[in-house]
Parts: sequence; C-alpha cells; structure tokens
Amino acid sequence: MTTRARLGEALRLLGIDAVAARLYLTLLDLAPAPLQEVAAAADLDGAELAEAYAALVRAGLAGAVDEGAGVVAPVPPAAGLEVLARHRAAELEESRIAVAGAFDAFRRQHLESFRDGLVEVVTGDAVGPRARQAWASARREIRQLESPPYYPLPSATATQDALATLARGVTQRVVYSRASLEYPGRLAESIEPCVKAGEQARVLPSVPVKLMIIDDAYALVSLAISETDVHHTTLIVQPCGLLSALTALFEQCWHNALPFHGRTTRPGGLAPADRRLLWLLAGGATDEVIARELGVSRRTLFRRLQVLMARLGAANRFQMALQAQRQGWL
Repeated sequence: MTTRARLGEALRLLGIDAVAARLYLTLLDLAPAPLQEVAAAADLDGAELAEAYAALVRAGLAGAVDEGAGVVAPVPPAAGLEVLARHRAAELEESRIAVAGAFDAFRRQHLESFRDGLVEVVTGDAVGPRARQAWASARREIRQLESPPYYPLPSATATQDALATLARGVTQRVVYSRASLEYPGRLAESIEPCVKAGEQARVLPSVPVKLMIIDDAYALVSLAISETDVHHTTLIVQPCGLLSALTALFEQCWHNALPFHGRTTRPGGLAPADRRLLWLLAGGATDEVIARELGVSRRTLFRRLQVLMARLGAANRFQMALQAQRQGWL
C-alpha cells in the first residue's frame, strides 16, 4: 500500500470521508494556495467542496492563511487528531452498547420461546467439542470476536484448530479485545502463530460478546463477556435475523478496529520486539503488560519508546501509533 493510500485509510478510521480525505491530500501537495486552486486539482466544486473543506476545518486539519485572498493550508494536526480519535471511540462505544443491549434483550425476552431449531443452547463441557466441530466444518471463512475468559478448551488445542483451519485455506478474520493481548502467554503462544500463518487480525479496547461465525452457515455466540465464565453457555445460531445481526456486529467491529498486523514481512528494518511493542501499544496494553510480554524492565521499555518516537517523528504515543500505521508497521 502506498503512503497516500495508507494516509487515506488512517483518515477514514478517524471519521474523515473519502471526499474530504482527497481534498486534504491535495492540500498537502499544493498549500498554501487559494482554496479554488486546490479544489480544481482535487476535482471538487460547489456544495461538495464546501462540505469537504468544512469537515477538514471542523477536524482541525485545515484553515485559512489569508482570508482576503482565500488562501488555505494544513494546520498542525495534533489537537484535531486527538478530538477525532476520541469522537470515533465514543461512536464505537455507543454502537457496541446498542447492539449488545439489543442482543441481551433478545436473550432475556425470547430465548425460552425460541424452540424451532434456529437457536440451540449448549452448556458446560459440551461447549468445547462443539467449538472444535465448528473449526473443522469451516470451508470458506471464519470471523471471530475474541476475548477472555477461555473456557473450556485449552489454549493450545484452540490454537491447533485455528492453524489447521488456516492450513486448509480457510480465511480467518479476528477482532481481539485488549484483554486478549494482556492475557498471560496468549500473544506469543496463540495470536502471533496464527497471524504468521495468515490470520487477519485487528484489535479493539473491548468486544461485546465472544463470537465465531462459520462461513455464512451458523454462528457460535456466548452470553455477555461478564457472564461467560459464570454460565459457560454458548448459543448455536442458524440462519435467521439474529445471525444477520451478529454478522453485522462483527463487520462493524472489524471496520472500526485497528489493524494488528499489516504484512508478514519485516517493514523498514523494524525489529520483531519493536513491532510487538507497537502492537501492544496500539491495542491499549498497559506499560506493565508490555514490559512483561517483552521480558524487559520498565526503564528499558521507556528507552525503546523514546527511540521509536524519535524514529517516527512523534511527540507522544498517540502520534507514534498513528505514524506507525501510516508506515505500514501495524
């Protein structure tokens, strides 16, 4: 992916639409310049131009240099990017609460009367074998929302199932919660081997449910994360409106999640330990967790962070994560 394409994707993740992003990229090439000149180069005019430029101004990414002459230019983005990032996080949290609430309402109000074979309730020790059966039955794609607690399958068994499925050529897209990265041993023993084998991984601060969608045929979904380790219950959902809603929930989480591994080759001479540091940092892991996963002291961790920030020209950790994504390091 080219630098411009990566920047466009970064802007999209922050809520800047494609038209405003095109205007911003053109502004970076030509500014300072009259707005109409920039607009012509970006092939924009009229209401479309006004809306795109207004979006950049609201986001704190552009402003006027000379009001009288209509000259505009990019402005230092740090403050604007922070606002955009917080806005996107708030939107995602609102969506997560809405969808999780709708599912919880479904479970409370309708599950007892849902006896026509579309939803099967599996509990206790039966959950593990059904999960393994699901891995083995996949033919095209598995989509997952992944988070602790991990019950009842041992981590090694689940990883073996995932690797075997990847080896058969089945596509796997997984959105991990921050808790997955922080769970002792999970990153090195499960997540990294699967990513290396071809899994497409992204990360969010949290996911609303543990979910696995097998092709478009059926889904395994837990109760709410907070209840999973208490009730040990999984629902097997066959094609119906609920399966469609769960699929939409996954795609929304995937759309908003931060890419966890951009490519399989080592980019720009980045050391594997530094790449793991960036993954954990982007996933929101604490300094204590990052130091533990890297096997270093906090003092050594801070030195590595300072070196990476200098290398990326970043003034803080937020800017470092954004720049790392633009460079294809995440």
